[in-house]
Amino acid sequence: MVKLVLPNSGLENRIQTYEQLEVLEKEEAGERPKWDNKAQYMLTCVGFCVGLGNVWRFPYLCQSHGGGAFMIPFLILLVLEGIPLLHLEFAIGQRLRKGSVGVWSTIHPTLKGVGVASMLVSFLVGLYYNTIIAWVMWYFFNSFQEPLPWSECPLNSNRTGIELECARSSPVDYFWYRETLNTSTSIEDSGTLQWWLVLSLACAWGVLYVCTIRGIETTGKAVYVTSTLPYVVLTIFLIRGLTLKGSVSGIVYLFTPDVSELANPVTWLDAGAQVFYSFSLAFGGLISFSSYNSIHNNCEKDAVIISIINGCTSIYAATVIYSIIGFRATAQYDDCLASNILALTNAFDWPEGNITEGNYEYMLNYFNQSDPTVVTSLQLPKCDLDTLLSQGVEGTGLAFIVFTEAITKMPVSPLWSVLFFIMLFCLGLSSMFGNMEGVLVPLMDLKIIPKSWPKEAVTGMFPYSNICANVC
Repeated sequence: MVKLVLPNSGLENRIQTYEQLEVLEKEEAGERPKWDNKAQYMLTCVGFCVGLGNVWRFPYLCQSHGGGAFMIPFLILLVLEGIPLLHLEFAIGQRLRKGSVGVWSTIHPTLKGVGVASMLVSFLVGLYYNTIIAWVMWYFFNSFQEPLPWSECPLNSNRTGIELECARSSPVDYFWYRETLNTSTSIEDSGTLQWWLVLSLACAWGVLYVCTIRGIETTGKAVYVTSTLPYVVLTIFLIRGLTLKGSVSGIVYLFTPDVSELANPVTWLDAGAQVFYSFSLAFGGLISFSSYNSIHNNCEKDAVIISIINGCTSIYAATVIYSIIGFRATAQYDDCLASNILALTNAFDWPEGNITEGNYEYMLNYFNQSDPTVVTSLQLPKCDLDTLLSQGVEGTGLAFIVFTEAITKMPVSPLWSVLFFIMLFCLGLSSMFGNMEGVLVPLMDLKIIPKSWPKEAVTGMFPYSNICANVC
C-alpha cells in the first residue's frame, strides 16, 4: 500500500493511507463547499487569470518589444515560471483545503505573513479593478446614444462654438478627462466627488455582490457568462475588424519581429512580469478556488490547460486589438492626406481632384521645387502610417481613448461600443471573483469572521469596506 507524508496543523507529520485520505475528505465535505462540476472550476480560474491585462497590456508590450519577437520570451517564461507556480498554488490549495493564510500557516507558522500579504494585495487590487469596472459601466451607459458623446466636441456655455479645451485636444480626450474623471488642475487639489462615478461604483459593487452572495454557489453560475462572453465579443470584433480598411496593416505591424529585442534584458523582464500579472499569481484567489476541489483532482493537468488558454487568449486579444488600431491609424492617415491635399489645392489654386493620394508625394515634391516658400508657410504635417501605428498606448489610455476613438469611425458605432464595454465588464468582473475569494477566505482562516455568520453578510463586508475606501 502506498503511503503519503502529510502535514498536520503545521506542527508534526504523520502517515496517512489513501483510505484515511478518503475518510478525511468526507469529513471536510460537510463543512467546506464544493464545485458543482469541473467546468465551473475551470471557467472560474480562466476568468480570474484572463483579465484586462490580456486585452490592454499584452498588445502594448508586443508592440513596444519587437512585435512577434516578444512572443518568444513570453512563451518561454510561461512554461518555466507560469505553469510551475500555477501548479504549486493549485496543489497546496487543493491538498490543504484552506485559503492563502491557512495554507502558508500550515506549511510553517512563520509563513503566515505571506498569506496575509496576499490577502492585502487582493484587497488593494479589488479597489483598483472595481474602479475600472465603474468607469466601464459609465461608458456603457453612455453608449446608447447616436452619435456617441465622445465622437464630437460639445458646445460652449453660450452655444456660439465648441468648447475651447476640447478643440485643443480631441473629443475622446475631453470626454475622458473632463466629462468622466473631471480631473483637477494639480495633484494637490483632490477635487470633489463626481456623482455619476459614485453611482457607477455603487452599481459595480452591487453586481459583484449579487454574483458572489453565496460564494462559489453563485460565482460558479455567473462564470458561465462572464468567462465565455469575452471570447464571443473578441471573435465578433475580429470578424468586423478584418473587414475594415487598414486592419491587416495593424496585425502585420504588431507581429513583425524585431529579433534584436531578444538581447534587451527589459524585454525578458517585462515578459516575466506579464506572466505573473496575467496568471494572478500570489493573489490567493487561485489557492482558494482549488481548495474547493477533491484532493484527488489532477491539478497538474488543470495548470497546463489554463496556461495554454491564457497564452492563446493573450495572442488572440492582441490580434483583435491591433486589427482595430490598424483601422484607426489608417483612418488618421487618410484624414491627414486629405487635409494636406485640400491645403495644397487651395494654396496653388489647382483644379479639385487633380491632387490625389496616389500622386500626393509627386505633387508635393513638384510644389517644393516650384514655390518652396508657400509650401513651408502651409506647415503641412507629415503623414506616415508606421508612425501612427507605433503610437502604442496601454491601460486606460487604450480602452478609453484609443479604442473609443476607433469605434467612432466605425458604422453603427453605438453597437460596437456596447459590445466592447460589455467585454471589459465581464473581464473585470470575473477577475473580481478571485479577489473576493483572496480576501474572504483568509479572513475565515484567521478566525476574524465567526463561522456562525451567514454567507450573505460575510460577502457583503468586502463591497462595503471597498466602497468606503474608494469614496474616501
